[in-house]
Amino acid sequence: MKKKILICGSTGFIGRNIAESLSRNVHFEIYGTYFKSEPLKIPNIKMIKADLTSKKEVDAAVQDKDIIIQAAATTTGSKDIVTRPYIHVTDNAVMNSLIFRSAFEHNVGHVLFFSCTVFYPTSNIPIKESDFDPSLEIFPSYFGVGWTKIYIEKMCEFYSRISNTKYTVMRHSNVYGPHDKFDLEKSHVFGATITKVMQANDGDKIIIWGSGEEERDLIYVDDLIDFVELAIVRQESRFEICNVGYGKSISINELVTKNILHSGKQLLIDHDLSKPTIKTKLCLNLEKANTIFDWQPKIALDDGIDKTIEWYRKHYHVSI
Repeated sequence: MKKKILICGSTGFIGRNIAESLSRNVHFEIYGTYFKSEPLKIPNIKMIKADLTSKKEVDAAVQDKDIIIQAAATTTGSKDIVTRPYIHVTDNAVMNSLIFRSAFEHNVGHVLFFSCTVFYPTSNIPIKESDFDPSLEIFPSYFGVGWTKIYIEKMCEFYSRISNTKYTVMRHSNVYGPHDKFDLEKSHVFGATITKVMQANDGDKIIIWGSGEEERDLIYVDDLIDFVELAIVRQESRFEICNVGYGKSISINELVTKNILHSGKQLLIDHDLSKPTIKTKLCLNLEKANTIFDWQPKIALDDGIDKTIEWYRKHYHVSI
C-alpha cells in the first residue's frame, strides 16, 4: 500500500521542490497544502486548500496521512528579520502547534520539520548540533525567529515522547535553487544575489548590503530533498535533530563574485553600508547526518549556481 504523504506549504520554495521530486515516486501518494498561492498543477499531487492556523482545516488535511513534511512557514529575508522580526514568530508558532497536535491525534507515523540555524553562534569552525547552548544569547537580529524555532523543535521532541510518531528536525543552512524567492524585498541572500546579477546590464554595479564579509553555508535544494527521502526510509529512532548543509561557508562578497562570473556578465561591485546586514559566520558540521542517514551533499556550489542561473533564465525569460 502506498504511503500517504502530506506536504504542508507545497507551493513554497522548499515544499514545491519536494512535491515535484516525491510525485515521481511510485511508492507514495502525495498531497500538498496551499492557501493564498495558486495550487500546484503537477501530476500525481492532490492539492488541499488549508489555512494552517485553523485547527479545523489542519485536521481535515492531516486525517488519514502517514507522513507529514512540514515546509509551511512565514519567512522572508534579512530586511524583515532586522526591521519587522515579529512577522516570523506568531503564525509559525501557531501553525506548527496545530500540525503537531493533529499528527498526534491522528496517529501520523512520521513528521519532518524544517528548522534553521539562526540560533547558532558565529564560529570559525563547523558547528555541531550539540554546540547550541540555550544559556547563551542569540544574535539580537535573530532573537525572535531563533527562539521560535527552538520552541518548535522542543514541541517535536515533546510529541515524540508521548506518541508513536517519529520526528525529524532538520537544521538546514541557506537553501537555494529552482522556485526560490527572487524578489529583492522578500528573498534570502542567494535569491537576491541572483536577481541583482541577472537583471543587470554589462557595466552596471551590483550593490552589496553592508561590508559583504559575513559568511553563509549554502545548500542546493536537491541535496536537502535527498536528506528528506533518506530520513523517511532510514530513521529508526523516535526523535532526531540533524544539521543539513554544505559544510563550508562563503562570504557574500565571494558569492556575488561567483554569480557574476557564472552569469557571463561584466559587472562591477559596490557596497551600501547603510543597509541592514547580519555580520556572522556559519558553516555546519555534517557528521551526524552522515553517520545516521549516510547523507552528504552532492552538488558543488559552482554547479548549483549554474543550475539556478539556467533555471532563472528559462523561467524569467532572461537572455545570456
